Amino acid sequence: MKALLAVLGALALAGCVGFRDDARFSPVEQAVKERTGADTRWTRSDDDTQTVRARVNELLAKPLGPTEAVQIALLLNPGLQASYAEVGIAEADLVQASRWRGPTFSYARLRRGDETEIDRGVFFDVLGLLTIPFSTRASEGRLEATQHRAAGEALRIALDTRKAWFQAVAAQETARYLAQVRESAETSAELARRMAESGNFPKLTQAREQAFYAEATAQLARARHNAMAARERLGRLMGLWGEDLAFQLPQRLPDLPNSIREGGDLEAQAMAQRLDVQGARRDADSLARSLGLTKVTRFVDLLEVGVVGNSETGRPRQTGWELEVGVPIFDFGGARVARAERQYMQAVSRTVETAIGARSEVRETYSAYRTSFDLARHYRDEIVPLRKRISEEVLLRYNGMLMSVFELLADSREQVAAVNGYIESLRDFWLAESELQMALTGRASGGGH
Repeated sequence: MKALLAVLGALALAGCVGFRDDARFSPVEQAVKERTGADTRWTRSDDDTQTVRARVNELLAKPLGPTEAVQIALLLNPGLQASYAEVGIAEADLVQASRWRGPTFSYARLRRGDETEIDRGVFFDVLGLLTIPFSTRASEGRLEATQHRAAGEALRIALDTRKAWFQAVAAQETARYLAQVRESAETSAELARRMAESGNFPKLTQAREQAFYAEATAQLARARHNAMAARERLGRLMGLWGEDLAFQLPQRLPDLPNSIREGGDLEAQAMAQRLDVQGARRDADSLARSLGLTKVTRFVDLLEVGVVGNSETGRPRQTGWELEVGVPIFDFGGARVARAERQYMQAVSRTVETAIGARSEVRETYSAYRTSFDLARHYRDEIVPLRKRISEEVLLRYNGMLMSVFELLADSREQVAAVNGYIESLRDFWLAESELQMALTGRASGGGH
């Protein structure tokens, strides 16, 4: 019996898994770093908080680019920190799965007349000890899946922040140009009013100028609100509040790149890198291991070995051992096995669905990426230069007194509208480029456009 207890103790200790200093979060940090180039951190102590705060202050000291905005979001976003806590919970589940339930004690005291009988017992869950490797491997699979989901959530936050940055910069640039349009409309409307007062200006033309001024005023108000809303959304994603909301943004969007990436093997790259595909595979593997555990415990769901002692009044003490085996006579585990098998097949089907969706998403986002690039380049190389040449010709004719000041102002408004069209196409390109990056690296659960 002593030898048996020694063996059981050795097996229990050998299967134990302990907590790590990094809470098994390093794989998440590495995955995010490889796919975004930015660092992320799960703040679990005051030292972590101070380190993050110092880094954020350093980034906020100058105008934020898209890379800096993503870095702040990966450090500060509170929803992301909550997702990271799931990794710690999964680690605790893993440690718990590796722990043996330990012995149970029994004590009974019986009386018969003047005689007293005392039974004592210590029982050990042998089946639980023998199945620890199965449950530990299943928990390891769930931990890996949780790590992939946390990394996928980080990538989603990075994508949303990057898109919000481009939208915020484009919105403030649009508001600035619409302010010029309104200023031009105001000048034109005031000039029309004065000329109408002098009696040598058609009322219809004056009404048109006043209507355009009123519309320009409404458009500017809407654009300023959109700029404020876009900036607020960016601030929320970065997890900023209070004085940090005074962050600075550049005056204009980045220029269009000279060339873009080719389609090539993008689908194969997505299959190798996307975290949602890898996570679906991990889920299926974890369920396969759980299926093995279910089959192991199908016919015997209780196996305990115990040391028993018995003493009675006036008789020598009895000692011995007891073996208890639970056999489910009325339930041989068929339903549990069938359920586990169907869960596994469900996971396999979802893995296939995820892979098909990932390939389709890559093709779709690449088409949007290529189309938006061609449109932005068309605006840059064709429409805006043409509008500029037209404005130069109009100015020459105005200086030669061949065109009126109203025609000059109208042309100025059209040129600003062309510039706004280029800003929107440039914004759409950078948004499509961000979506393509995400399509190649992964989506969080329930992710999408």
